[in-house]
Amino acid sequence: MKTVNPDMPSSNSISALWIILLIASATIALAWFFQLGLGYIPCKLCLQQRIPYYVGIPLTAITLIFLARGASQKTAQLALTALTLIFLVSTALGAYHAGVEWGFWLGPSDCGGAIATSPAKVGDLMSAIENTKVVSCTSASWRLFGLSMAGWNAVVSAVLVGVAGIGLSK
Repeated sequence: MKTVNPDMPSSNSISALWIILLIASATIALAWFFQLGLGYIPCKLCLQQRIPYYVGIPLTAITLIFLARGASQKTAQLALTALTLIFLVSTALGAYHAGVEWGFWLGPSDCGGAIATSPAKVGDLMSAIENTKVVSCTSASWRLFGLSMAGWNAVVSAVLVGVAGIGLSK
């Protein structure tokens, strides 16, 4: 009969953290690729949806480092609980934005374009306005199988919630 030390992190927890780190990192990398590589300009809601990833990825990486240095199962459980909450928020943000795109509800009134830099001269202001691309939160600039990037973010985030939940299971 195998004896399990309750203080040692479970393989479920460690595996879940690695899966979260890989999927979340790939997701944010894809968002940056669409923006920087393909020229898709994110709207205000798109940028807000990245925040859970900017919090969740470092939290996951730091937790894995702590676990490699001998941290207990409680550390893994706390991190996975936090990641569950973080990606629940991410799921809600993605679903909200997708709903705005589908016209189910109104988005924020200030969701549109912005001038990337502050012009130094008044004459440059007109040039900056003319060259500014207005990005609306109400129209999806890309879809795959009927889902926009916001919709896919909701799906991926829900999967991450599930993975964190599995990591919390005994």
